[in-house]
Amino acid sequence: MTTPTPQQPYPGGRPHGTRPPEQPPQAPGAQPHTYDGQQQAYGAQQQAYEGQQSYGARPQAYGTQQTYEGRPQAQAYDGQPQGHGARPQAYDGRPPQAYGAQAYGQPLPPAGEQPVPSAGAPGPAGQGAAPVSAHRTGSPIIPPGLQPALLTVALSALTAGGALLGRPALAVAAVLLQAVTAAGWFRLNGMWPARQGIALAFLAGVVADVALLIAPADRGPGVIMGTLGVWIPLIVVQQMRHHGSPDERLSSLTATSASTLLAVLAAGLLAQGGHPVVVGAVAVAVATLVRSVRLPGPVSVAVSLLAAAAAGYGTVHLAGWPVSWTVVAAAAGLCALIGLRVASYDWPSRFVHFTAGVALPLAVAAPVVWTTAWLLAK
Repeated sequence: MTTPTPQQPYPGGRPHGTRPPEQPPQAPGAQPHTYDGQQQAYGAQQQAYEGQQSYGARPQAYGTQQTYEGRPQAQAYDGQPQGHGARPQAYDGRPPQAYGAQAYGQPLPPAGEQPVPSAGAPGPAGQGAAPVSAHRTGSPIIPPGLQPALLTVALSALTAGGALLGRPALAVAAVLLQAVTAAGWFRLNGMWPARQGIALAFLAGVVADVALLIAPADRGPGVIMGTLGVWIPLIVVQQMRHHGSPDERLSSLTATSASTLLAVLAAGLLAQGGHPVVVGAVAVAVATLVRSVRLPGPVSVAVSLLAAAAAGYGTVHLAGWPVSWTVVAAAAGLCALIGLRVASYDWPSRFVHFTAGVALPLAVAAPVVWTTAWLLAK
């Protein structure tokens, strides 16, 4: 009978058939013990790479899940490296990283040094970019065109015919010019309806016309200045009753005063009368018509001025009037171009073109025709 050989114990020191002692519950995030009570090298490396953290740490790397005992489950795809694809590093003896530290044991930069994307900077692909406000770089300056130019030609012809017939006939053309000027100026300044302002400006022009018809011909400057001296204070008093904001009152006062000034100065056609008005009206008509032709800006201005001077010279030559009145034609043509430019404001409306665009060339030229003819007569 052979003596039974005693069984060799297992490497862990436990007899065969005995139940291993129960391990105490581990804290969340603690490294699990191996079967033989010692940490395995590969498991330690894996835990060091995954950066298991204490309670409250950031979520683990993509692809790992925490079980109830705190043991990481296997990756969904066998052989796929954990984390971001880097090779696992050996365990360096440092404790698991707490909240606020990066992987691989490197601390995060201070909170104040976090890069903050600037406002309006384009984001990565797939993200909505910051809205960019559209800035209007400019607006077109559109001249009145051919149809208003034809109406200006008709109004100039009416003025020239009235000057040849006499002052009462010229007064009819002047009243029509003053009415269109008053209405167009307010619409040009964006004030519509402005019945009181239009009525004041037009009434001032009519008063100047009547006074010029009554007064002697040599009293024209005094009549015009006297009309303005009475009407401007009336406008100021009327604007004091305005219940808008200070900016609105200032804009209304400026527009009403300017419209009144243009209407009264247009009465200068009656102050001068006669042949110089005919020359000036012809020059305004020709300059406006040529300017309506589509040409480059500087070329159009130069051609319009030359055409106005040539038309004035042809008129005085055919009528046998003094050649010096060609200067009146050139000055009237220049003022007509200025009036057209004023009426060609940004984003103009059709109403502006058919009021201010029609009347301003002749209304701006009227006081210059009167002044130039008076200077040439000296």
